[in-house]
Order: sequence, then structure tokens, then C-alpha cells
Amino acid sequence: MQDTFDILVRNAEIVDGTGAPRFAGDIGISGDRIARIGDLAGRSGRTEIDLGGRIAAPGFIDAHTHDDRLLLSGGDMAPKVSQGVTTVIGGNCGISMAPMPRAIPQPVTPPLNLLDDQGGWFRFRDFASYLQAVRAQPAATNCAMLVGHTTLRVATLDDLERPATTAQIAQMRALVQEAMEAGAIGVSTGLFYEPAVAAPTEEVIETCRPLKDFGGLYCTHMRDEADHVITSLEETFRIGREVGVPVVISHHKVVGQANYGRSEETLAFIRRNMALQPICLDCYPYTAGSTVLSADRAATSTRVIVSWSKALPQFAGRDLDAIARELGVPQDEAIRRLDPAGAIYFRMDEADVQRILQFDETMIGSDGLPHDASPHPRLWGSFPRVLGHYGRGLGLFPLETAVHKMTGLTAKNFGLADRGVLKEGAYADLCLFDADTVDEAASYAAPIAAARGIDTVVVNGAVVWREGRSTGARPGQVLRRQAGGH
Repeated sequence: MQDTFDILVRNAEIVDGTGAPRFAGDIGISGDRIARIGDLAGRSGRTEIDLGGRIAAPGFIDAHTHDDRLLLSGGDMAPKVSQGVTTVIGGNCGISMAPMPRAIPQPVTPPLNLLDDQGGWFRFRDFASYLQAVRAQPAATNCAMLVGHTTLRVATLDDLERPATTAQIAQMRALVQEAMEAGAIGVSTGLFYEPAVAAPTEEVIETCRPLKDFGGLYCTHMRDEADHVITSLEETFRIGREVGVPVVISHHKVVGQANYGRSEETLAFIRRNMALQPICLDCYPYTAGSTVLSADRAATSTRVIVSWSKALPQFAGRDLDAIARELGVPQDEAIRRLDPAGAIYFRMDEADVQRILQFDETMIGSDGLPHDASPHPRLWGSFPRVLGHYGRGLGLFPLETAVHKMTGLTAKNFGLADRGVLKEGAYADLCLFDADTVDEAASYAAPIAAARGIDTVVVNGAVVWREGRSTGARPGQVLRRQAGGH
């Protein structure tokens, strides 16, 4: 019987990530695993944490990130560990740092510039080189990485406004094969974005063919989240069926005032199709999205905040209409002067956000953009906002359900073995927090702020966040998907 643990968490209310009711107990951690859960009154720990009845939960798994570069350039992962995230899913929306077997075109093609607007980070000729760099210089969080279809197009095609040829599809398919062999968990698409709009459904299906052999996932920022959202869901489900893999609908939403309320329709449609094939979805807990600045997106938004601008960096964090007034020009001309730039767009209805959050199968993903000068507050605030504002404040769901949406559900859907649950033998990824005070501190006005109420965050048995600051520990691992994990 083990008497001394590396870390002993005492007097915890344990929310284990399965959705089951909380229970009182202690947690003994040895190495990178949970050794014992129960009454450990007679035992000791080299490090002891007395929670005094506060919550011990699995570390949160961010189902949708753009942390591909941050893992290397900001390995303390402060925006994530400060809110309890211990694993990030990267390479989303068709955008991944690798592979880039040729010099990346200049200027960097949007939306790849959301990761790096200079292009120097797109230096990994294949996916194995990128994962090797992440393993050689571990971050504070674990990661599981997708390969992006838009990155593949930029790496392969000379004309992004055309469908790929048969030969180009074969090249992209070979890059997918290499990425999956190296440890990618699937392919993501951003069919909404200009570099991939020209890709017909068949191009995506044929590029993704290797996924089935590896039990990979197809994750998508769909072609249309507005008027044609049902058609885009149909396309997504068709791709999953024809490739023979589970699909993940990224940041599910319905966009534009004409579509307010249509989440009832989309969720019913998703539910019906879930009975026919494996489908997952995630969302972020805000009514505004964020991506590259463009006139058409701005025109359909009730408010626009500029999040970064290469040409006029002094305007980051300012409202677009105020910038246009200051420059003395129409909005479209202001956008032209700001570009390349990023923006936060207010385009969703609060009732839809709540309905999607409440949907039983919805996972939580931040979709944060860590390299924006004035980022969307979701980068620092998504997970505590679900626990605080939506869970405790509005009562959308009990704490156990909220935690399950961030942990056990996500680990199951992404095939991350022994993650997302607190059980003996599982990896020691934990978030220790106060259920009465946990909430976002980040706001649109002040977007960079660590969450309230998060005491301690543990990754693979090492404390990475304690008392409001990073510890400097970098125990993160590159995770592979266990096929059949869905």
C-alpha cells in the first residue's frame, strides 16, 4: 500500500468528468498518473493541496484551438492553463503550421496569417518535423493536432481560385498520409475561407481518403453557417460517410440576423443524423466570432472590433466604425487601409448560443487566436465563462454537465485515452477550482486576463499553474488518437 504520493489533493469535491454526481474524496498522484482516489487520511504527499471542499475536475480539453504556433512560441500556454485547459486540439479550420514543403507565398495567404503573418513559422516541410519540434520543446499543455486542408492547398496549388487537379489531389493525399503516419489525429477544413471556397466536395473527399486507415477525424469550419447552413451540414455529413470517418462540426453557430433562432432546426437535423453516422460538435460561449477582417463579414455584423492590423497596428482593440470616422473614410475604405487585419464580428443571437451550449453532445472549444494584438476574450475566458456565467449564473446546466462537456465527452470524441476523467490509472491532468467564484475575467474591452477562481492546474502530474501564475513546468505531450475513440 502506497503511503507517500508525489501530489496529494485533500478534501476535494470530485467532479470526475463522466457527468456523474460529485463526491468527496482525496486524490493521490504518483508520476504522471492518478494512483488513488478515496479516503487517504493516513497518507502523505511530497506536495499537499487542501481544497477545503473546492472542486477537483479533470483538466479541460479545448476542442478547437489555433495554438499550433503558440505551442512553440509561448510554451507556458498561459491563456489556456490559466483557465484550466490541459490539452488543446490544434490545426483547426483548415489552418495548420505544417506541412509546407515549399516556401510559403508572400504575403502570407489569409487565414494562414492568423498563425503567422510573416511566414517564418511555416518552415516545417512535413508534419513529422512539426511534431518533432513540439516534442523537443514541450509546452505546458498536451496537444493533439489536425492537418489543415487550406495549408495543403497553399502548399500544393498555384491558383487557389480553382479546384485541385487530379495530380494535385494526389499530392495533398500523400501529405495527409504522411501527417497521419506522423501522429496527426485527422484533417480539418475551412471551406468558408477564400483559399478553400473553390474546393468542391469531391476534392475534400479524395484528399481525406487516408483518414479511414488511421481511424482519423474530419473536422470542419463549414462552407456556410448562415443562410445555407443546412446544405453545409449535409455536405459535412456526406464527406464523413464517403471517407468513412467521424465528423466534427467546428464552432457550431447560425450567423446573421435573418438566421436567428435557426439553431432549433440545425440541432434537430444534427440529432437525426447522429443516429446514422458518428457526428460531434463544439461551440464557444459568445455571440461574436473572430477571424480575418473583410468587408463582406463586416457588412453582416452588428458590431466589429479590429483585433489586429499589420498596416495600422495602433487601431487594435478599436471599433471599426470609430476607426472609419477617425480616418474620415467609409467603412470599406477603412478596411482596405487596415488590411491585412483581423476582427471580432457580432453576428449571433444569444438564445442560439445558449441552445447550442445546452445540447447534450456539444463540446467546448475556445477558437481563440493567440497572436492577435487585442484578441477575442474567448482566448482567455471560454471555459470559466461556461462554468460561471452560463452554468452557475444562468443555470443552463449543473456543474457536472458543464465539466463533462469540457473533459470526458471531448476525450471520448477525439479518442484521447485515459484523459478527461478522474479515475485511478488515468493521466494526472487536473483543474482545481472554486465553483462559487470561477468565471471569466477577460472582456471585449480588456481581453487578456486570467480567469477567476482557478486554484491549481496539473498536467501529467506536474503543477503548471498555481496562485495566479505559470510555474514554468512544461510537461505537455503530443497525443495520438486511439482509433474507435468516438
